[in-house]
Amino acid sequence: MSERDFRELVWAEGRTLYRDMPWRDTPSFYYVLVSEIMLQQTQVSRVLVKFAEFMDRFPTIESLANAPLADVLGVWSGLGYNRRARFLHEAAKVVAAEGAPTDLNGLVRLPGVGANTAGAIMNYVYEAPTVFIETNVRTVYLYHFFPNEIDVSDSVLKDLVARTVDIEHPRQWFWALMDYGSYLKAQGNGRLSQSKHYKKQAPLAGSVREMRGRIIRQLTARSLSQSSLYEAVQGDERFAQALDGLIRDGLVEKAGKQYRLVGFMPR
Repeated sequence: MSERDFRELVWAEGRTLYRDMPWRDTPSFYYVLVSEIMLQQTQVSRVLVKFAEFMDRFPTIESLANAPLADVLGVWSGLGYNRRARFLHEAAKVVAAEGAPTDLNGLVRLPGVGANTAGAIMNYVYEAPTVFIETNVRTVYLYHFFPNEIDVSDSVLKDLVARTVDIEHPRQWFWALMDYGSYLKAQGNGRLSQSKHYKKQAPLAGSVREMRGRIIRQLTARSLSQSSLYEAVQGDERFAQALDGLIRDGLVEKAGKQYRLVGFMPR
């Protein structure tokens, strides 16, 4: 397939498969920042629900920055990978104090914002054509340009993305790639095993990550002793590792004999 034909196909598929999302309706810095961090390793269907809850509780970046971390974790609970909530909270504090970065270098200095998240923000918020790679983008380019190859590196894909991006309409172009890539994956054409850099997410069931989520949920509205917390989460051999990790990540703290979310204040 020629690059010209590819662009025409992506635009056509993007129009057909377009998914309405609040951060597309309002592509402000705050909306896009929150959605992009939520979408890291999480499906759109789950993010749509949590995004609405999050914006109802924290309608502005200032309200998020001024909220206790425990409140942020409470709203985030159920979305998984709770460190993202802490990173987002810290990023909000930086932006509330200094303003929103408008270039890649400034964006990647924000907590929780890597190169690909920064690239997405550049395209969606500022409409500045910026190459970035994520699973849906990988899917589209692997499907059309590397049907029989393995160990395709992101650097090769980035070169193709750079050559085919619509520099006049980067926001809509990457939306089209995202929606088309999501469709291809749903049809069993993800081809992500051909990527050299893609790592499949480990199953939640039976993982330490699952136990971390249980602990966070139990501590969203109360503090508990270790024994009570263990019982509440139906603790097993994962409990100690999960709790230690949450403390190390700055999400849970011990106050006397009680464990609580950082910033938790009884009401």
